[in-house]
Formats: sequence, C-alpha cells, structure tokens
Amino acid sequence: MARIVRPYGDTLDDGKVQLSFTLPVPSGARALEAARELVLGWGFRECEIAHSAPLDDEFTFFVAYAKTERGIDFDAVTADSGDAEKPMAMDDINDFIRERIGRKVVIVGACTGFDAHTVGIDAIMNMKGCNHHYGLERYPMVEAHNLGAQVPNERLIEFARKVRADAILISQVVTQKDVHLENLARFVELLEAAGERGRFICVVGGPRVSNKMAAQLGFDAGFGRGTYAEDVATYIVKKLAAPAR
Repeated sequence: MARIVRPYGDTLDDGKVQLSFTLPVPSGARALEAARELVLGWGFRECEIAHSAPLDDEFTFFVAYAKTERGIDFDAVTADSGDAEKPMAMDDINDFIRERIGRKVVIVGACTGFDAHTVGIDAIMNMKGCNHHYGLERYPMVEAHNLGAQVPNERLIEFARKVRADAILISQVVTQKDVHLENLARFVELLEAAGERGRFICVVGGPRVSNKMAAQLGFDAGFGRGTYAEDVATYIVKKLAAPAR
C-alpha cells in the first residue's frame, strides 16, 4: 500500500508551501499580480504573495504562500547511495584506522578554482569543525591539510603528491551556470592524464553536490548539505581498508 505524503504548513497534509523567487520587473501592483499568476501557473492553488521587496529599479523579490494537491509515495523513494551508510563516531574512526590501516590517514582538502568560500572545507577539515562536530584536524589518526580557497587544481594535485595523500577533498560552493562542474571535470582530467586517478580517493562536497553527480564526473563519492567530518572520514577509511584497494 502506497504511503502518500504531502507538504505540511498549518495542518497535516494541508499541502501548504512557501516559495521565494525574483522577477526582473519593477516593484508595484503589476509585479505582485505577475508573481501571483506565475505561482498559480505552476499548478498551485490559493496563492498569496506574503512579501515583496525591490532589489533595484528593475528587479523584485517575492515570498509566496500557496497550496498543492500533489503528494509522493515515500516508500517508493530511493535515496542517493551516498546517504546509505551510517557514519562512525570520531573515536570509532580513530580506532578503525589503528586496527585496520595501522598508520595515519593523510587527507588534503581545498576549495578549488575561483571559488573563495571556505565555509564548507573548513567545516570538514578545521579542528573546531561545525555544529559540535569536530573537523579532521582533531582526529589523532588523521593527518589533515587544509589548503584554503581559490586553489588551482594543479597546485592541489602537486601538494597531494608531496604529502603522499590517501584522499583529496574538494569543496565547491559557487555553482552559478554550473561552473563547478567544469572545474571538477578538469581536476579529474588532470589526474587521468598523469595516470594517477587511482592513486587518490577523490571526494567532492558542496550544497548542490550529490553522490550520483560526483560519480558521473569521475569522483569516488560526493557529499551534500548536512555533511560532517565523520561522514567523509567514515567513507575514506572504509574504502582504504577495503580489500580491493
């Protein structure tokens, strides 16, 4: 039997949602009506524009409330495979490395290309971590190197060679016009051209990253929103310890 779930606003299964978007029109009564009609055109009902604000003379931002009859069979949903494995705790990861690998695991991370946002790579790598989840620098059995932001792919690869890294982590936050895809594909191409793709475990993370997307680009794994150091570390150490590697 299907388990249909619907958006929930005020009452269970009421189908109410909140939408936000920008239109290239000046603020005013016509802009409000244009936004309302647009939402209704998407198949929503009972649309109300709860907020609007001019961004400049020719652009207006809107927040809309609307209702949908659409639902989804939750039992039929298959998650991205990168979410399947439960991460180990930090202490368990360190014990796993001692027992199964027998040396420190070397991990190099950076935000590459022209992307200057370090929040993602810092959350995974820095000692303080993020949201009460310590970063890899705090793991006694991990040698973590955070190269920061705007790191060229070539420099990242050269540094990974220098420290004999087991894994390379790349964070990509800026995704406008899919610029991250071009940069990530270039990284893999450089490794393949040097005959070194199999030398490193290659992981990419970011707000619009999925495991499926990462695999299509030639990475070993991808991690999106809500990822912490233990998620990445669990994947890396288990892949290192796997007999096939």
